[in-house]
Amino acid sequence: MTSTKEQLRTRRKVRIRAKISGSQARPRLVVFRSLNHIYAQLINDENGKVIASASDMKAKDKGTKTEKAKAVGEQIASLAKENKIDTVVFDRNGYKYHGRVKAVADAAREGGLQF
Repeated sequence: MTSTKEQLRTRRKVRIRAKISGSQARPRLVVFRSLNHIYAQLINDENGKVIASASDMKAKDKGTKTEKAKAVGEQIASLAKENKIDTVVFDRNGYKYHGRVKAVADAAREGGLQF
């Protein structure tokens, strides 16, 4: 039986989530990548709350998907600073640490977040 890409990603996601968890002091920075957009959230898993979220949906600027991903990384870093958060746990959500996912992580680091 063959597995689809989405089934394989879900399997990787479950393995990752078994090992990492976010807290109030160190929330989980999770990245979701759709075909056209990218989203990032800071999540406190202890009480199941989303602390902050950012996406490229409201961005009017033109550019490549990777450039938009960098903007989302900078945006989530600034939202984290507003909430007095400087350290996070990075959750790549089953995606390869490559391309747009890496761009979000690098931009968040440049914005002052520590992983």
